[in-house]
Amino acid sequence: MTRLETDPQRSALMRRVRRSGTPAEDTVARCCRLAGLAYRRNVRDLPGSPDLANKTRRFAIFVNGCFWHRHKGCRLATTPRRNAGFWQAKFAANRARDARKIKELRIMGFRVAVIWQCQTRDETALLRRLAVFAARLE
Repeated sequence: MTRLETDPQRSALMRRVRRSGTPAEDTVARCCRLAGLAYRRNVRDLPGSPDLANKTRRFAIFVNGCFWHRHKGCRLATTPRRNAGFWQAKFAANRARDARKIKELRIMGFRVAVIWQCQTRDETALLRRLAVFAARLE
C-alpha cells in the first residue's frame, strides 16, 4: 500500500479529482465544435487517453489542469506546503508522463495541442486558437 492510500487526507483529495467531464474540458469541446473540429472524448486506445481526439484527422487535444500538470507561471500551479516532497515528485512524474505520451502521439503522426485550464476562461481567445489549430490540420 502506498503512502497516498494510507493518508486519509490525500486519498480523499485524489478521489474528488475528476478524470473527465471537467468544466475546462466541456469549454474546449464546445469551442472545438464551433471551430469545425469533430472529435471523440477520452480516447482510451491512444497514448495518454487524449481528452479530445480524431483518429481520422490525426489530432489530439489534452485539457490539462494547471495544478496537476504544473502550468509554468500560472497562479493555479501552487505546491501544497504539507508533504512538499511527495507533491513535487508526483508533479514531476505527471510532467514526464505527459511529455512521453505527447511524443508517442507525434511519432504516430498526430498533431497535438495542450490547452491549460486557465486558458479556457477566455473563450474568444480559445476559439481563435482552435480555429488556427483546425486550419493547420488541412
